Amino acid sequence: MSNLTDKLVTFRLGDDHFAADVHAVERVLRYTVPTSVPDMPEYIEGVMDYLGRVVPVVNLRRRFELPSVEARAETRTLVLNVSGEWIGVVVDSVTEVAPFDPAAVAPPPKLFRGLAREYLKGIVRHGDKLVIYLDVEQLLSTTERISLAEAGVEALANG
Repeated sequence: MSNLTDKLVTFRLGDDHFAADVHAVERVLRYTVPTSVPDMPEYIEGVMDYLGRVVPVVNLRRRFELPSVEARAETRTLVLNVSGEWIGVVVDSVTEVAPFDPAAVAPPPKLFRGLAREYLKGIVRHGDKLVIYLDVEQLLSTTERISLAEAGVEALANG
């Protein structure tokens, strides 16, 4: 018997549907332009202050090498809990929180729509859609998180 108490937060980037484990999602926020930080990779939009902490903001479109689009009313920032640290990720829209059966997660192919396997936990069929189940722990390396935290504190202090 499947256990549908596990839930995924599903969101869109372009025409593709992605998901993160609901337990990894701290909060869904309306998008606001983050404070820019110099000398960061292009996929880092900057940092934001969330509950008194400096949180790096990653543009998932850029991280996954998708075409950039302007932020719209439905653009959201997901605050993710990654190894005890918060990371903001910008997505086109959040679609729903949906139950899923972990046993139904198909292993990821070596490459899926240009995404390296390291970012993926698997592929989930949700209704008539395939949803790319992200491994949020892999979105930023430990080294990237440390350098972002250091640069972010400096940017917010000087901003």
